[in-house]
Amino acid sequence: MPLMDQCKDFLSWVDLDTSLKIFKCLDDPADLVRVSCVSRSWRDFVVANGLSKQLCLRMFPQLSRVACVVELNHNGVKEHTEVGSSHPNECLALWKDHRVYSYLAQSCLSPVAMDCISKAIGASSTDNLPQESIDNTLEERDNIGGRFVYWSSSGQSNPNVPETLTYHLASQICVITEINIQPFQAHFQMGSPIYSAKSVRFKMGHLKPSLDDLTDVFVWTYTSPVFPMAQENRLQKFKLPEPVLCIGGILQIELLERVQSQEMDGLLYICISHVQALGIQLSPAFSVDILGPSGMFVLKRDHMANCQPPEPSENESGAALTDRDFQQIVTILRGHVMGVGAVDGWEEEDYEVDDFDEDNAF
Repeated sequence: MPLMDQCKDFLSWVDLDTSLKIFKCLDDPADLVRVSCVSRSWRDFVVANGLSKQLCLRMFPQLSRVACVVELNHNGVKEHTEVGSSHPNECLALWKDHRVYSYLAQSCLSPVAMDCISKAIGASSTDNLPQESIDNTLEERDNIGGRFVYWSSSGQSNPNVPETLTYHLASQICVITEINIQPFQAHFQMGSPIYSAKSVRFKMGHLKPSLDDLTDVFVWTYTSPVFPMAQENRLQKFKLPEPVLCIGGILQIELLERVQSQEMDGLLYICISHVQALGIQLSPAFSVDILGPSGMFVLKRDHMANCQPPEPSENESGAALTDRDFQQIVTILRGHVMGVGAVDGWEEEDYEVDDFDEDNAF
């Protein structure tokens, strides 16, 4: 008997649960694509059981809040109706999920990482505006034309008073793998002190769909562990335990505990020269619509676009805001703490947001 006549697809030999366990061992999106090319039965098995979606959920738990996926400009995309169900609409939905999540998984594993920060939103405090603005942290050089470039907090006598730096990312949806921070060294002061924090923590999320609630304007969908920060004048790299899918394009850096006092007034300060958020920008190929207070969102895939940095534009940002919404955010941030809870020994009025530039925030 010819060898080919003796071959049989293992999917016909084992039960469904065993087959799923075998296929779920594939943790590389490329491998899932390869097995889909082996035969029609394998392709149909991958699609009917939503394995591309399940792989994305294992890679990024933040995708559990996807309410539905939508394809834009998908004219010419081949539709299949023979998979998984006798109902054509259900088959089309399975194929749509497969296309969207397959491309998303592959896009998230791009080997090219870039700085994803677009603009500064605001700092919890600033010592001198505009000379020591948060905008200075987007400049890679700490000295331009003989002028030191850095952000400085206001001075505090209590070392436990935290500070936050909040940024708008260049893409509404992106994968962040590493955040880098360089503390500032004041060479113009005696002893050249370095004004680092003792530790740092990161939050990612999105603007609230409605700005009627004045307690906070952000919803945080990810909070990192606390990382120790060295009191050294170098770009310190904080690699996240796992890549994080930031949905909504907002990054907040929490600087915890002050370690350096200024000789002139004896107060404790935190000063930062430069900040980077390294990762992969998924716009314009992917975008999201946040659905009300539930935090669920619609994931959109544009077939006419690729995952690449958008063309720079002074009037364009990762998430659309109306003028009315923007003015509300300005008002709220000027009078409220930006997402940091109370700390024993200090009052909220000592921690107001006073570094907020209406022209540059978004």
